[in-house]
This record gives sequence, C-alpha cells and structure tokens, in this order.
Amino acid sequence: MNQHPIWKHIDENADRLRALSDNVWAVPETCYGEHKSVALHIEELEAQGFRVEKEAAGIPTAVIGEAGEGGPVIGFLGEYDALAELSQVADLPEQQALETGANGHGCGHNMLGSAAMLAAIALKNWLEETGTPGRVRYYGCPAEEGGSAKSFMVKRGAFQDCDIAITWHPGSIATVVTGSSLAAARVDFEFFGKASHASASPDLGRSALDAVELMNVGVNYMREHMSDQARIHYAYIDAGGISPNVVQAYANARYVVREPSVKETVKLIDRVVNVAKGAALMTETEMKWRLVTISAEVIANTPLCQAMEKNLHMLGAPDFTDVDVAYAKRFQNTLEQKDISASYSMLGLGVQRDKVLADFLPPLGHQSNDLPASTDVGDVSWVVPTVQLWGANYAIGTPYHTWQMVAQGKSAPALKGMVHAATVMAMTGVDAITNPELREAAWADLKTRVGEQGYVSALPDDAEPPIKEMAG
Repeated sequence: MNQHPIWKHIDENADRLRALSDNVWAVPETCYGEHKSVALHIEELEAQGFRVEKEAAGIPTAVIGEAGEGGPVIGFLGEYDALAELSQVADLPEQQALETGANGHGCGHNMLGSAAMLAAIALKNWLEETGTPGRVRYYGCPAEEGGSAKSFMVKRGAFQDCDIAITWHPGSIATVVTGSSLAAARVDFEFFGKASHASASPDLGRSALDAVELMNVGVNYMREHMSDQARIHYAYIDAGGISPNVVQAYANARYVVREPSVKETVKLIDRVVNVAKGAALMTETEMKWRLVTISAEVIANTPLCQAMEKNLHMLGAPDFTDVDVAYAKRFQNTLEQKDISASYSMLGLGVQRDKVLADFLPPLGHQSNDLPASTDVGDVSWVVPTVQLWGANYAIGTPYHTWQMVAQGKSAPALKGMVHAATVMAMTGVDAITNPELREAAWADLKTRVGEQGYVSALPDDAEPPIKEMAG
C-alpha cells in the first residue's frame, strides 16, 4: 500500500496524544467546568507551537490553537467534557465506581479532543514540511453534553473565517456520518408556590412540587401527539427540599426537547410551555421558564463525506489483535443482544453476530441513518462545511453514557481506534488544504442545503453560556 505523507506525522505524535487522552480521562469534568481538562489541552498546544487563544469566545473552558500562514483555514473540532456520576474503574468488566458519585467519560470525549488535536498537529507539521500555505486550527469546545458551547461560539463569530470543519466521535464501527441528527434544547421551568404546614394548614399552601409533577403528567400525555422522531426528557433540579411535612414553595425542572429540525424544536417547546402554564393554573402557583441552550441539527456535506470516505478506505479498518478482541469480549458479554443490534441499526448496517470489534468497514457509498441523538456540531455545520467520522473504539454494542464505555476509555482498542480516526481526519485535512475544487464544492453543497436564509441562531440575542447553571 502506498504511504500517505501525513501518516508519519501521526506516528510521530501518537504517543503524546494517547497520553493526553488518558490524562483527561483521569480528571473527568462536566459542562463548563472542564478547567483541568482544558489546561491539559492548552499545555499540549503550546508545546506543539500553536498560537493559543485562551477563553475563546469568552468561555473560560474553551480554547483555540492556530498554526500556519495564509491559505485556507481548516478547523478540527475537539471536546473534553465528561458526564456526571459515571465514575468507573478502568478495564473492569463490572460496574464499580472509581469514586462514588464522581464523574466519568461515558461518551469518549477524552479521546475526541485528543484525536482532533493529533490530526491538527499532523496537518500543522505537514504544512511546515512542505511549505504549503494554509492554517490549521484546533477548536477546544467544552460543554457538548448539555451546554451547547459550540452554539455560543458560532453566535460569537469563532467560526466566521473557517473554511472547512472536521470532527469525529468515538463509537463501535468506523464510518463517515452522512445523516443528520436531532436538534435539541434545554429549558428550565421554575414554579413558585406558598409554604405552609402540610398537616396543620395544608389549605394555606400552594405546592410548587405539585405543579412540576402535573406538568410532567401533561407532557407525558403529549407524547401520543408528537412526531415519532421527537424526544422529551426531564430531570428535577430542585424538588423543593427534603421535608414532606412542608408544602414545597419552590421547584425547578430542566427539560430537554428534541425534534429533527431546530424550527420544529422551537414549536414543540411552545407546546411544553403551554402545559407548564396549565400546571401553574391548576395549582395556583407562578411559573417562569427560560431557554438555557439550543442546538441545530447537523447538516451533512456530500463532497466532504465522499473525500473522507475515500481516505477511510485507503487507510482501512483498525488493525485489532486477538488480545484486543479478547479484551473487548469481556465487555460485550455484559451487554444484551439488542445493545449489539442497536450499534448496527443506528448506522444502517446489517448485524454481524460474530464480531466483537469492528475490523471491517461499511462498503463504499454507504449512507448512515440519521442519528437519534443531538450535538452542537450542528450549529457549526450550518455556517462551515463540516464532516464527521464515527470511530471504532469500543466493543460493538457498547451503549453511550454507560459504565461500560467509561471502563474501556483507556484501553488499547479504544486508543488504537482514536489514532485511526485522527489519521482519517488528517488525510481529509490535506485534501481540504490542497484541493480548492473540493472546498468550492463543499461550500456550494452547504449553500444549497441551508437555502437563501442560511443560518439563524435560535439563541436569544442576549443569551449567555449557562456556565453558572451547568457547572455549578
């Protein structure tokens, strides 16, 4: 096989970025609280000679590193936020928290940022070696899990001069993402009632907790009358205290509302707000609501998808060993068959029941399904031609946001898939730098898909990143 000129630059830096991934795994921090994680990324960017912009777009845990001069700007999108209460001992195929109640990287973002940076470093070094004009930019984006930082970064102009955006996400089967995703919004609902003694004078109280519970019941009745693709979830932020003998005067619930498009999401939010108003009317409480975050659906880009797929097949699938397979089998044994089948169906593939790790690639021209999840990559994809790879890192069937994913996050198969993804992204970056026809086709495709109106942020003009609300 002919060697791609970028591969040596990947190999020269892979050990450092594997170490970065492991170090971020060891300090799991959630939405807008990723201070240690971003510091690790900044340290590596500076060591690699990038020009570093800290607190990018006014967000304390965002960073942008840039290298090169002139030419087009190729951006690599990285993330490094974890999930709450998913602490797990590494490499252990049974649930056991490393620290009770602590966070864990249950979506692989420790690898996501590290691979994106590895690709950026490789492209930077290739530019220097060849004297090719162009700039490579690493976007360190916090708070993908619930905070939609990229949506705020887009609104604040962080991507306004970026020509092409490249990213990936850890997964079970390596493929190019050709489908869309769900738009998503987080909305807080506060109810204000009147406290009283729950036994001596219950008639004098007005329960905010009752209002939240009635709202939840009302929304559950709505589910029959929403689109099949719509999703609504909720969590209590404040249930009014721990004293059942006090009528709760305050309660707060956070809702996630999803639809295939951001326009449909806004309409569904209006319906949820009406239910909340009804709950307040029934309980004689007051209700206030606030849009915390909102992210658009992903806009795929056919020319970039085709270029990335070509590179993926040039490289081939990750070279997993028998030792890797034996390791992954211990985790696949903790799953149900429906978990394994879901990994294939999500990507529109037939199930291969004998596979533990994906040492195969979908056929050329494969079209993935729309993803039943959401990402703030969507907002970037509306303003910059964007392409995304799905990685091969975990035992096939490993569900997202689970202890099994955390446990595999430092393993040899996971890191092998991480470097594999970085290589494909770097190869695609070379294409984007050297091929003006590809860039022109990518922009033409984007403009056709978004129409004359183009991108309009669904965030209010005065919206601020919910740093206090989400990071605590």
